[in-house]
Parts: sequence; C-alpha cells; structure tokens
Amino acid sequence: MARKLNPILDPRGYQERPVIKLAPRVTLDDLRKGKILFYDNTKLSFVNYNQVFIRIKERFRELGITNFVDYVETVRGKDTDKLEEYAAMLAKEKPTAAIVAFGDMGTSAATTIVAIALEKLGIPTVYMTAPPGSAIAEGVAVYRAGNLCLCPIDVYQASTPEEVREQIDLKWDYIIGALTASEEKLAELARIDFKMDQVPPAENGLLPIIDEIEVDEEKLWEPGCYMEEINEYFNREHISDGLPIIPPTRARYERMLTYCPFDEDMVLCEQVGPTGKDITVRDVAIAAVMAGCTPKAMPILVTAFRALNNPKYNLIQSVTTSHPGGNLVLVSGPIAQEIGISGKQGCMGPGWPMNATIGRAVNLVIMNVCRAVPGICDLDCIASQAEFTYCFAEEPELAEWEMINEEHFDAETTTVYVLKAEPQHDIIDFLSQTGHDLLDTITHCCTTLGSNNAYIPGPLVVCLTPDHGKMLKKAGYTKQMIREHIHTYAYHEVPMVRNRGLVPVRPPEFENRHPMPVTRCPEDIEVVVVGGRGGHSGVILPWALHSEGIVEPVTLPNGKRARSIEEFRRK
Repeated sequence: MARKLNPILDPRGYQERPVIKLAPRVTLDDLRKGKILFYDNTKLSFVNYNQVFIRIKERFRELGITNFVDYVETVRGKDTDKLEEYAAMLAKEKPTAAIVAFGDMGTSAATTIVAIALEKLGIPTVYMTAPPGSAIAEGVAVYRAGNLCLCPIDVYQASTPEEVREQIDLKWDYIIGALTASEEKLAELARIDFKMDQVPPAENGLLPIIDEIEVDEEKLWEPGCYMEEINEYFNREHISDGLPIIPPTRARYERMLTYCPFDEDMVLCEQVGPTGKDITVRDVAIAAVMAGCTPKAMPILVTAFRALNNPKYNLIQSVTTSHPGGNLVLVSGPIAQEIGISGKQGCMGPGWPMNATIGRAVNLVIMNVCRAVPGICDLDCIASQAEFTYCFAEEPELAEWEMINEEHFDAETTTVYVLKAEPQHDIIDFLSQTGHDLLDTITHCCTTLGSNNAYIPGPLVVCLTPDHGKMLKKAGYTKQMIREHIHTYAYHEVPMVRNRGLVPVRPPEFENRHPMPVTRCPEDIEVVVVGGRGGHSGVILPWALHSEGIVEPVTLPNGKRARSIEEFRRK
C-alpha cells in the first residue's frame, strides 16, 4: 500500500455556502403600478456618481415607471445584524423592486449584505458596482448567498457625467432584465463566476493535497521534504500570504494548544469579512502553526482577536478596505518580555521571531477565514508590508512614562492594543537640541494631506526612540502634555482639505472648526518608547473610518488577568 503524508488542516475552516432563492421577478406592468426603492449608501454623492440613479430613473420613466422612493444611509460602522436590520426597515416600504448602489470601494462588502437581505425579504434587487468594488461584491455574494444580480459599470473618480450615463445605457438591458426575468433566465443573470474557492472547504476540515503527492521513500529523509509542493498548493488556492508556511498538521495543531486552555470552538470574532464566518480559537491556532508561532503566542493572539471583535474596531469593513493599513498588535506588560515579543532596536523589522510570527498569524486568519484575498476579495489599491505582519511590544526598561498596560490597568497586567493603521512613518531629527523643537518635528509628521486623518480625525501612535523619549522627559514633558501639544498643533487649514482626499467623517462639533484637527481629543494619541538609540522616531497613522484603537487585557478562561504565560499551560 502506498504511503501518504499526514493530513493537513484546512486554514479556511468549514464554511457553509448558502444558496438563497432569489425573490420572484415581476413584470413591467408590476413595476409601473408599484414602487421602486433606490438605496444609496452615500457613495453616489461622490464626484459624478449621482448620475447612476439619475440615468436609471430616466430610463424607467421612458417605460412609464415613475413611482420612486429614495433612501440615503451609510453602511459604515454597521455589523451584519445592523445591516440586515436596515434592509428590513427598507422593506417596510413594500417596494416592487430595488436598485442598490454603489459598490465601488470599501463599503462594497457591507452594501452587498444589504442587497442579499432585500432579496431574502422578497424584493427583486439589482446591485450597481464599479471597480475595484465589483470583485469584492462578487465574493460576498458567493460566500453569503450563492447568487445575486450584480451590475458592474466601468467608472472612476474622473468619469464625466456623460461617461457615467453611457455606462448605465450599456447595462440597461441587464438592469431591466434582472428585475423581470423568468426563473431560468434569472439563474443565468445572477450566476457569479468567482475566481477562487469554487470547491468549498470539506466538512472534515482537511485539504485534499495529500492525495496529490506521491511519496518517495528516499525523499522522506530530506529536511523539509515536500515543502515545495505544499507551498505551491497553498499559494495556488489563495490560502497563504505568499511566504512559505509551516503545514498545519494535526500534531502541530495540538502542540500549538499547549498554552491555550480555551475551548477550540470558542468564537473570537463574529460574522467577519466576505465569508461572514465566525473566527474561532481553532482558526487562530491553525494560522499560528502556518505563521511559525510558538505555542506561547496563543494567549496574545486570542487577546488580539478579542480586541478586534470590539464593535468600535469595525473589523467587518477593515478587512477589505482599499486602505493599505495592517492590524497593529502592540503588546504592553510582563508577558511580552516573558515570551520574547520585542520593543528593542529594529523591533518593527526582521530578526524578531515572536513579533514577526504573531503579526503574520493575525493576517493569515483574515486572509484565510474571512477570505480577504488581495486582488479578489480585498480592495487594497497598493497594500503595504503592514499586512504581512505588524507586532511589537513596549519595553519597561525604555519607558519614560507609564506604559499602555499601566495607564489602563496596572504594571502586572499585560495588554494588547490593536489599531488598523498604516506602516510606521519615519520621523528623523538628529539636530534638535531641545525637547520643544523635537516635539514640533514630531507634531508636523502626524498627518499629511494624503493621510486618512486629514479627513477622519482619530487615533495615532507616536513611537519615540530612547534618545527622543529622554529629550522630551528632560524638557519636562509628561505623556499628557505631549498628547495635548499634538492634538493642538497637528491640523490642516480647512481650504486645503476641502473637496480632496475623501468625504470627511468628523464629529458634529468639528463642522465649523478652523483649522481642522487630526485627532478628536488628546486621548486619541498613544505615546510609546521603543527601538534603539538614535534620531529616527516614528508615527503610526490610522485608517480611522469608524475604527478605534482598542486595548484588551490578557486574561485566562475564567476572566482573571494573567500575570505569567505559565498560567495558560494546559494541565
């Protein structure tokens, strides 16, 4: 009997693939007698996109269809339950059909959920999309509904009104057909030819790759045998980040649980990303194996995902945004040093295994479980290295002020701070002689006209080198004074941020502010001392779109705050 390699666990986890029955379609006469719902997720107020609904209504009127009801409401900051509740509210209008728009960028996934919910409620729906949002709308529709009437048009921010209208005319037959088609024709119009996962994960939780590998007895003695074949398979199936992975066998998975006393089926994050799948402890442990983590990383990873699940983080939209940010994991407290997470020289770069593997595991979960795959179900325009890994620690021996864990709890508690954020931006200052001059340099780097926080004030992290931290402390600055200075002086002149960047999301009280701050309050700003000696500090700028920095304590299954990693060892 031919020998086989040990089975490999599927990092996607088991994913149910519902195929919803689309609402019965109607006749043109029904459309004339009834009411057409037009739902705008606010994206039609951008540039010339308002022409999408203007032209569709004109074409309807040509057919004698004139009864329209309009709703405008953002999907930002809403989880799946809230999105479905909103769809139920729309359905109370009792529309004969619905046109939903606009799936062009980061709101595409959430808006797809609204369109699916309307179909489930018996309302024939057409969802208007545009690149790059069209691809992610397809993904969400495949994973959560199996089919949906999606109408992509080829427009972008510089499209003229005439070009937008022309695109609607090109797709008019599809739009009207998708609302009135026979059941057989509807199946064709709603079919989605998706680029990956055409075969759903198996219920046994295993990958079929083992059946593809013919075992050569002599090759078994080669260190890392069959790694090339396994990694090629993982890359082909879009279940890797492109770097070599450690195959997640059952034995490696069990070892990863050595310091994880939590129930493997415990849900850490609910209904996330394109798949709408819950993220469980099991999913995280499999990703940890793939990333090369040691078992002692698991309590930090579990805590990180608990923090990501906080509604204020807005995980559902953060995993597929066009913004290039990663999921920063900043660990403060004794367990960080106990297990080797570093905040020392070069801590955000190579050479620190715990930092690299923990950050990598977080992003592997998001790719594999949520299926936020670049170019398919992730809207990243260019992306960044922060989406490979983004983890470091505060170092007590470097701290000039209270660390994050001490500010929120105490010195014996370990915390994880998460933030959807850009890679660190360098702040060079080798010449300032006083802390006052240095702080002006730092403040000036806390925003640019191309940064999200120019339009969406929110959290940021200032990372001081030991030399810069010492200068500020010597000049008499407390952490609160640094925060207040940055909050006061990091701003933009209002004319510079008007009608550029993106549509602003600011507190109501900021409406008449001038100049415009990039933080809402001093407490938006975290200040840490990390790295090595020298004049290169840094600032980490946020995504900030309905997204906060979240601090979560590292706790045991009983809720008690852990003091040592050994408390997590399974008995």
